[in-house]
Amino acid sequence: MTGRWTGWVLGIGSILAAAAFAWPLFVSAVPADARAAVPIVAFALVPALIVALAITLDGEMYTAKTVALLGVLSAVGAAVRIAGTGVGGVEAVFVLLILAGRAYGARFGFLLGLLTIAVSSLLWGGFGPWTPFQMFACGWVGAGAGLLPQGRGTPTRIRARLEIAALAAYGIVASYVFGLVMNLWFWPFAVGSGTGISYAADAEPGQNLASFALYSLVTSTLTWDTVRAITTTIGIILVGPAVLAALRRAKMSPRLDRRSTVPPVEARRQSDGDLARL
Repeated sequence: MTGRWTGWVLGIGSILAAAAFAWPLFVSAVPADARAAVPIVAFALVPALIVALAITLDGEMYTAKTVALLGVLSAVGAAVRIAGTGVGGVEAVFVLLILAGRAYGARFGFLLGLLTIAVSSLLWGGFGPWTPFQMFACGWVGAGAGLLPQGRGTPTRIRARLEIAALAAYGIVASYVFGLVMNLWFWPFAVGSGTGISYAADAEPGQNLASFALYSLVTSTLTWDTVRAITTTIGIILVGPAVLAALRRAKMSPRLDRRSTVPPVEARRQSDGDLARL
């Protein structure tokens, strides 16, 4: 029941955050005297949602092993992200987020995305108005990997190959979607008015959507996002099987510490069930 409740919290929080990302497409529906406040509300909403969701989702991540694993992977992700800074479009950290989200589930992947961006921004000095949006977007990348179908019933060797192929395909989609959502929140400020890719507060949503699509295509989709998709795919194919095996050997169970009287075989079965629900 708790897992279902936190799943609803993550879903509702993500819907609210998506609205904050997409404010340029809906501001025309707001009364003219309130339009100037819409970006401010959106920028305030995302950090508040991050804090609320992190506290809520962390309620089930309460064993020392889980916290340690989350901390170690966040530090690794931050180091990988900092090492790739300045290389246009290369986001090797996506490989870690996708594989960890797949191994440990959507909630863990979401928290890992949040913490990776927070730690790397703190160490690198890259905090700015974009940081909360990056945190949420990377959290979605990790969570999405944990929501992919499990493919039970398929022979183990075939399932492993299909899993890597599915994760590579997901990495491509996530790379492009990440670029789109990160473009959306700052697009109104990125270019001046009066061009074919400019944002117009009083324009119809369809017109702004067309302008945004053209803006994204020429500024990131064909360049940064494509490089990100390629590097993520190559990384998952090359290191995915080994990293997934290593992560799964370090399986965690939030409730395992309270099962000292459960027989070993039954404890393993219950632990596997807990991990699947993550």
